[in-house]
Formats: sequence, C-alpha cells, structure tokens
Amino acid sequence: MINRDDINLPPHNIEAEKWVLCWALMDNDVIWVYDWDWLISQDFYQKEHSMIYKAIQELRIQRKTIDTVTVADQLTKNNEIDLIWWIDYLYELSSFLISTSPCGEYSKIVKDKSVLRNILKVSQRIIWDVYQQKDTTEILDDIEKKIFELTQQKVWDSLIKISDILKQRIENYMEIVDNPEKANERKVLSWYVWLDNYLTWFKPWELIIVAARPSMWKTSFAINILTNVAIKQNKSVALLSLEMQSESIVDRIISEVSKVPMYKITKWNLEEEDFANIWEAIEILWETKIYIDDKWAYSVPQLKSKLRKLKIEKGSLDLVIIDYLQLMHWTSFQWNRVQEISEISRWLKELSKELEVPIIALSQLSRAVEQRVDKKPQLSDLRESWAIEQDADAVIMLHREDYYDPDTDKKWSTDVCIRKNRNGAVWEVELHFEKEIMKFTEKVTKASDNTY
Repeated sequence: MINRDDINLPPHNIEAEKWVLCWALMDNDVIWVYDWDWLISQDFYQKEHSMIYKAIQELRIQRKTIDTVTVADQLTKNNEIDLIWWIDYLYELSSFLISTSPCGEYSKIVKDKSVLRNILKVSQRIIWDVYQQKDTTEILDDIEKKIFELTQQKVWDSLIKISDILKQRIENYMEIVDNPEKANERKVLSWYVWLDNYLTWFKPWELIIVAARPSMWKTSFAINILTNVAIKQNKSVALLSLEMQSESIVDRIISEVSKVPMYKITKWNLEEEDFANIWEAIEILWETKIYIDDKWAYSVPQLKSKLRKLKIEKGSLDLVIIDYLQLMHWTSFQWNRVQEISEISRWLKELSKELEVPIIALSQLSRAVEQRVDKKPQLSDLRESWAIEQDADAVIMLHREDYYDPDTDKKWSTDVCIRKNRNGAVWEVELHFEKEIMKFTEKVTKASDNTY
C-alpha cells in the first residue's frame, strides 16, 4: 500500500542501494555483475550513495583495492564532506553483508528505480511543454527524442572509442612482456594439440558447439576436455548435465584418469590393483575444481543464476560444459521449438560474454545425416535451428565411420571436424577412441608438432 506521504517521492529503494554498496565493499568481484546491469553512480537516489559508487568506480579504474578505507580516502580526494563521517557510514554499510548470492537482483532494483525516475522526469517535462502550448510538431519531435533516449540508455555506453580500447590493450601487452608466464593464465586448452592450434584455445567470450548424432561419443569427448582442463591446468570447470547422473559422470572421469576399464567399475568387478589405481585417481581428482550438476532440466534464468553464483562464490570459472543444448528450455514454451532453441543459443553466447568464460554446448544433429550416402555431418545438419550455427564461434562435429560400416578399417576411430571457426581455418582430424576407459587420443601429425 502506498502512503499519501510517499506520493510526491520519486521511485527509489534505499535498502537496495545499501546492499549494492555493501557487496562492492566486501567483495570486489561482484562489481562485474553491476557492470552487466549498466549500473552507474547517477542511478543511486541518495546523494551519498551516488558519491560512494563514483569513488568505487574511480578506484576500480586505478586497479586499487576497494574497501572502507580506500573509498573514504578517495571521497576526501573528491572533496566530499569530512573523512570521519564517511568512514563511520562506510563501516555501517559493511555490516549489512550476509551473502553475495542475490547481489545481481538488488543492482537491478537500483537500476530499475533509476529508469522509473528518468521516465517520471521526462513525463513531467512533456506535461510542462504541453501546458506552455508550444508548437505541436516541436512537442511531438521532442517526445520521440526523449522516449528514444530512455529506451537506449543501456546501449549508449557500449559505444567505446578505439583509443580507450587500445589503451587497455597496450596495458595487457606490456603486462605480458613484463610477465611472460601470464600469457598462459587465461588460456583454456583442450590439450588436443591440433584442436588448440586451430582454435587458438577456448577464449572467455566464446560459444563452442560440439555436435553429433547419438552414439558418436560426444559426451566422452566433452568429459575428456573437462578432465584435461581441470587436471593439467588446474582450472575451474562446471559440467551441467541434463542427461546423465553425476555418479555416472564421476565413474567415467575416474575410469579415464585411473585407466581402469569402465565395465569393471560399473559391474564392481574390481581387483586389488584396480582399487589402488582408482584411489590414486580419486586423490588427484579430490584437489580439482570440477563442479557437476545433474538437474534433469534447466530453464535459462535458472542456469544463468547458478553460473553467476558459482563464479562469485568460488572466485573463478574458466570453462562451462552443457550436455546438451536441446534438453534446455526457456521459462515458458511461448514459441515453437525452433524459436526456443534460437533464443537459448543466442542467450548462451551472451552469457559467455557476461561471465567471461568459454561455454561448450553439446548438440544433437538432425536425422538428415542418416539419409545421405556420405554420413559426415555438415553445418546444415544442426538440429532445430540455424541460429546455433550463427551464434557459435566454433562448431566441432564428430563422426564414426564404423558406426555405419562395421567392416571399415577405421575401427574405434572418430573424425573430429571443425566445421566453423571464427578465428581460423576449418579442419578435421582422426582420433582414436579407447572405449574401455572412454578416452580420445590423437596421433602425432604436422598439425600437432607444436608443444605446450
């Protein structure tokens, strides 16, 4: 219920503003969430809150620690009130913190209230112009302009002058020159040398599609990449499986690492040597940053919230694998399936940019493959949506000749085909599949001469 006394107050939420500032002071990593919501200092209703967020942004640009002391110091440099008052108030804000999980929700509240205030301001200006009985054409033109500005306020900030980008890149280049080992810190490698050579590793903003017909071992291929990234690079990896139970996934990983055949693990037909190898594998995996979720179905908002929370709580997220795309759904089925998959595909690409993490999404291929003489998959075989091809930075397709021709001499081989590569050439290579431990291995070729 709105009180009569509140009628003349513009839309605002002081508590939400306090929560947003509290999280920024206590955990600097959450500020990237605010960036995604295009939150700026002018969005805060209370003047002091606007000043504090401005100081936080200035410290972030300077790459300094953000806490009550540094923010208070920055405020005094900005000639904002006295130091003692600011420190007391900042400590009061810091005491709010309980959990960082809903920080994005509160930043949206602050942004939404700011948008409403801007709408109110524009509406009042329009009413004033009408009462002034200005020229009708002039009023209509002004209304159109102001409404356009309101609808575009999340867009204009994305236009950045090239000199600003170059300045940032120069800093990145110089940092690599001074510290060469840092060049590899953000690289996420598959550890299949030919694949990393052609894709130049998985980049933080990329959507990679791994597509195949059933029984082409695409889940095994994805799990192999997961273990390589987690064990060989000590990276943080999330596997979201909409098809397999977490226990089955872990059994596969243990089989791959321990080299104990999968059939022995599933049948519990283990010998003493197998137990020793499994225990050694468990000790290795125990220290890895692998996160598995086997929820039976995901809506887009659920997955987005889950990954955001994971990155904030664990401090890093280097790779996300989703098995598989066609099992996802939107919040409600308001479109046909093609439209829905198109929206999900576009959203996954946007999410990879938002979280700054590569996303590998597995995808089914259409039955059109089975109807051709040449069974090797093409981009046109992507099931249910051409948008998958459009949104993806890379499309990798798997093909087993022995699945269609039992008499072939390519037994236990899989053709791994890069059908789309936004950053390089298309290519294909033959990998051997060790079925007992569900692991792909590659042959040494000219494409894999380079070492890590």
